[in-house]
Amino acid sequence: MNKIFKGILACLLLTTAVKAQNKHVVLISIDGLRPEFYLDPSWGMVNLRQGMQTGSYAEGVRGSFPTVTYPSHTTIISGVRPAKHGIYYNTPVEPLGITGKWFWYYKDIKVPTLWTAAKSAGLVTAGVSWPVTVGAPIDYNLPEYVILPKNKGEKKDEIKALYEESNPKELFQEVQDNAIGKLGEFGATLDNYTNDQNKSRMAAYILRKYKPGFLAIHIGLTDHFEHEQGRDGDKVRSAVVGVDVALKTIFDAIEMAGLKDSTTFIITGDHGFVDIHTQVNPNVMLAGLGLYNDADKASWKAYFQASGGSAFLHLRDANDKATLDKVNKALAALPDGVKKLYHIVNKAEIATAQGDPTAALALAAYQGISFGATAKGNLLTAAKGGTHGYMPTDFKEIQTGFVVFGSGIKQGVVLPLIGQEDIAPIVAKLLNLQMPDVEGVLYPGLFLNK
Repeated sequence: MNKIFKGILACLLLTTAVKAQNKHVVLISIDGLRPEFYLDPSWGMVNLRQGMQTGSYAEGVRGSFPTVTYPSHTTIISGVRPAKHGIYYNTPVEPLGITGKWFWYYKDIKVPTLWTAAKSAGLVTAGVSWPVTVGAPIDYNLPEYVILPKNKGEKKDEIKALYEESNPKELFQEVQDNAIGKLGEFGATLDNYTNDQNKSRMAAYILRKYKPGFLAIHIGLTDHFEHEQGRDGDKVRSAVVGVDVALKTIFDAIEMAGLKDSTTFIITGDHGFVDIHTQVNPNVMLAGLGLYNDADKASWKAYFQASGGSAFLHLRDANDKATLDKVNKALAALPDGVKKLYHIVNKAEIATAQGDPTAALALAAYQGISFGATAKGNLLTAAKGGTHGYMPTDFKEIQTGFVVFGSGIKQGVVLPLIGQEDIAPIVAKLLNLQMPDVEGVLYPGLFLNK
């Protein structure tokens, strides 16, 4: 009897594995994606709008706090927000001097992710430029990573980094040989001209050759030019059209691979964007209080981690109530004109927003305002272009987008607003993955009943 039971169980497990292997999900993150890019046809996202008309979408996606790239992408892939997954910012808190390091390494994530769930289910996985994936359990991985310069005048090296950290090691050379051409001064590039196109070609090659059950790709020239020009501009609009062409490259690859009928596409982003005119430098205030000395950083007692539209206060001694009181009094004593540029988020409110639990408080800017890390010069300085990093619930302009279509998805469902943590449960359902500890909500109305 026991043997019969084991046999039945083995058959059920095999059936589940086969079912999962016959299903594919392609998760595409467009850095700086705003809902109007696909809701308003004047932005030129013809290919995304065509897909959207066969599926469903959200009018907005509430992001993570702060609304920056690395915490957001980790929320998307884990189904929980920064307080739980541990990627609180793009970069580590560095009061002794900013090094240029980012949270590149998968080991820094504190919770299971779609990558680990897919591996447990026996799925083949792939990633192209997805943040926080160096060393991740991904079968075919070209992570987002750069090697920092050792000497003054040198540049960051993304090409050498990919040679060193791609998995398998030969994958980066393989995509050059078969998909994009040799990277170099007069060949293929990963710069701000062809980055999206070449990374989409990498993903297309991997999809066609290896047919992974789950592939996630992050492409981001929209973000680059929104930082430069703000919410609108000729370069921004060109980048939006360019990313739509990159999407078509991936859509076509799935069709050429014979996977169209078994593939679901999810297109989302990490944050919206806000035009800025003024930067607040709260470490200048700390320097004036003697709590942060730019010339003697080792003596610091308090430091604001600037993250675009927010700044998080860190104390050298988390229990240093005297320093915290001094900072609060200084904030209260600032001119009313300065205080109206942001609002203070206390520790309990940070916890509610699921932000960094190690921060003593945060400053959340209003539209038009950003924060800087400098401790020199003036408290207020001029700024231009656009940024993100704001409190995700403060205004809709910081919301990102969500479009889903393909296998298993209903047509015509419109969700007014979802959370970024709601995306992982959708992927898990489509691929029959086990992710019991997610915060996100699974919206059953998105799915066809079979």
